[in-house]
Amino acid sequence: MAPSADPVSTAPEVLVLVAHPSLEQSRINQRLLHAVAALDGAGAVPARIVVRDLYALYPDYLIDVQAERSVLATAQLVVWQHPIHWYGMPPLMKLWLDEVLGFGWAYGPGGHALAGKHLWLVASTGSPEEAYHPSGHNRYFFDAFLPPYEQAATLCGMRFLPPLLLHGAHRVDEPELDAHAAMYTQRLASYPDWPELADLAECPACVVPPLARPNEAVPVSPAASTGGAA
Repeated sequence: MAPSADPVSTAPEVLVLVAHPSLEQSRINQRLLHAVAALDGAGAVPARIVVRDLYALYPDYLIDVQAERSVLATAQLVVWQHPIHWYGMPPLMKLWLDEVLGFGWAYGPGGHALAGKHLWLVASTGSPEEAYHPSGHNRYFFDAFLPPYEQAATLCGMRFLPPLLLHGAHRVDEPELDAHAAMYTQRLASYPDWPELADLAECPACVVPPLARPNEAVPVSPAASTGGAA
């Protein structure tokens, strides 16, 4: 599936950001994207949903920040679809956060661009679910690795929705994969008519003080300048 080519002219309600370094080799993520493309019955993604393959768009890792912010502006549901790499997101997804979700835009003083939107993690793991257990080789339940995602959403004033996870991606059989893809597309197609949204708690306030990111106009005392780097 080709990524959206003209982000400025699109106005999605649902934005799916796919981050897989080897998407052509991913049986799971390719199946999910094909299922999304079939939603309108014509092999194309419905107009209200925009899919952006970050590794296809930015093979050089040079992210067009303004383009990404433009397509984020109208989206009410932002989906992060990616495999779990070392208990977190792939590197280009992390770079996208670092550069796009900037101070004063996504969070901090004046940073309200994403407030009120929803963030949904759709992720797959190579290890089976039982590996995410105190007695398994990953030592923790999978929920232990979710706080960075949840707090990133909260800092931006977004509500973090219960993730859609598929464990044991390398071994999952076709019926389970079909059911997973059907669940994914049903949720995308029915948004925002999700029953749990009515009962979901409001996003907690995370007020970041202006001096959390001092600029060049903020004087630094000589004593402070002798300290080590933060």
